[in-house]
Amino acid sequence: MPSLPAEAFHFVDRANWAAVQRQGLCSADELLRRGAFGAQAEAAVRAHRPQGVTLPDGCYIRDQRPMPPQALARCLDPGLTPADWYALLNSCVFFWLDPDRVERHRAALSNRPQVLLTFDARALATACEAAAHVTPFNTGSALRKAAQRGLRTLVPLAQWRARGWASEALPQQPVRAASHRPAELVFRAALPDAMRFVTATQAIG
Repeated sequence: MPSLPAEAFHFVDRANWAAVQRQGLCSADELLRRGAFGAQAEAAVRAHRPQGVTLPDGCYIRDQRPMPPQALARCLDPGLTPADWYALLNSCVFFWLDPDRVERHRAALSNRPQVLLTFDARALATACEAAAHVTPFNTGSALRKAAQRGLRTLVPLAQWRARGWASEALPQQPVRAASHRPAELVFRAALPDAMRFVTATQAIG
């Protein structure tokens, strides 16, 4: 049975740090719902974001430059549009599971101060298992040799533990090896108690 790594990692923009300490981690959609900022803010967040968006309450939502619509459309399963994929990702909270990916993301965020949070991945996943999923690759990038993706790409954690990547494979395609490590731990819910599972914080920039 596959198991999660011991640690998961999440970057918090410094502008959001005080809010995260008060209310935990929220998806972009949850931030919009809590603020009720109006149609203009919602349109800016829920469409493709070539630039980051600062909400009226000061919270910052990162850009989606690695997912331009034309590139994304080429790697989506039939029946999905780029707008569908942006909507899916906007409903989630993401954690890296691979330290190498953490370092690459750190470099990509170097233009804004960040706080890097390290979590007890297994304790967090156990506490929020109903909303927990894993992915086999970086779902936030559609550049270079982008992997084909769809709703199947977010594999429920309990299903992954029981069957590995079986549900993620396309019909008539081989299943990823059980040894293929997940790239992301993804929660399709807000995580108001997330700070309980933090084991380390690091200010960056």
